[in-house]
Amino acid sequence: MLAPVEVDVLLSAASLIEIAIKNAAGKLSMPEEETSLAVQELRVEILAFEPAHAFAMFSLPMHHRDPFDRMILATAIAEKLPIVTGDRMFRRYSGVKILW
Repeated sequence: MLAPVEVDVLLSAASLIEIAIKNAAGKLSMPEEETSLAVQELRVEILAFEPAHAFAMFSLPMHHRDPFDRMILATAIAEKLPIVTGDRMFRRYSGVKILW
């Protein structure tokens, strides 16, 4: 039997901001308390959006116009992290491993 593998699950701070905005706009029902609880229960670590991530955005082609998605892409590229997403547009970017 294989030993269990520990996996870090990271959530971009950009995603957290997008959840907050969509909640406020009524496009998503995920209030702060529920979001915070989900982050804790799922043991998700929030990955800060750093200056290096912002600078990585300069080299991103404009395949995707959504600023939050671009922030997520730049973070993944800068940190060499895979992305879990159903957004097919993400696959147009080289240097990003898409898991879903």
